[in-house]
Amino acid sequence: MNKNALIMIGIGLVVIILYLLGVGSLFREGNEPMFVAVIVVSLTILYYTNRAKRGEEIYLRPIAGLVALEEAVGRATEMGKSVLFVPGIQDMDQVETVCGLVILGYVASMTAKYEAGLNVPVARSIVMEAARETCKESYLKAGRPDQYYDDMVHYLTDDQFAYAAGVNGIMIREKPAACFYQGKFYAESLILAETGNSIGAIQIAGTGSPAQIPFFVTACDYTLIGEEFFTASAYLSKKPELLGSIKGQDIVKLIGMFLMILVFALNGFNQAGWIDFDITEFITSR
Repeated sequence: MNKNALIMIGIGLVVIILYLLGVGSLFREGNEPMFVAVIVVSLTILYYTNRAKRGEEIYLRPIAGLVALEEAVGRATEMGKSVLFVPGIQDMDQVETVCGLVILGYVASMTAKYEAGLNVPVARSIVMEAARETCKESYLKAGRPDQYYDDMVHYLTDDQFAYAAGVNGIMIREKPAACFYQGKFYAESLILAETGNSIGAIQIAGTGSPAQIPFFVTACDYTLIGEEFFTASAYLSKKPELLGSIKGQDIVKLIGMFLMILVFALNGFNQAGWIDFDITEFITSR
């Protein structure tokens, strides 16, 4: 365990000791469960992050949509067609847009590797600049800077349905072999996915918008659902900090699920008269 981990654990232990000793007015009474939860979550994530930094293998289950990214780009290359990437319709203040650009960087590195065409229409000027820098860096890392040109990322309009119409027009004219929809989407999601389906493109979608996931699942070949979309950066980059953080969060969720089952079971036993312990009253009293 490295020096930073030891320092953080030491600080956590000092805080716990001060709390138990009741030193001064450092702690607000009535928030004991939240205090314990913060300590447990922080130490769990820190533990797995340090394991990842030490080079230990951190297992993340295969995500079909991310595994299929290379297959989709490879198909476009074999068919001599382009790849269409739609990073949503929102600006950079949305986390889905940021996640979409992370995936764009990975897709751009593969289009550079396979010498496939890449078309990225955007609905926001700031997203356009960010996407251009992302693609430029990916092509440079792939050793193909000569293949990059600014117009592969281009601005259409910031009007929702005008943007959808513009992207549909690109699909109908160019007939890309692979379409990626990664970002924040609203009512235009089904319009885009249905058009891509009509031209026979392989489609991979990802979004954190619960209302749009059913449309993508119906019309696309692969869909990154919820947290699968947000973990893409860790999955694709394999950075220890990100892998350890994801693993730590999963363990915390597992602990939370166990506690919920325990509360449900204790409440059931109390209702049945098998035990004389009201878990609901115990929790609310804290």
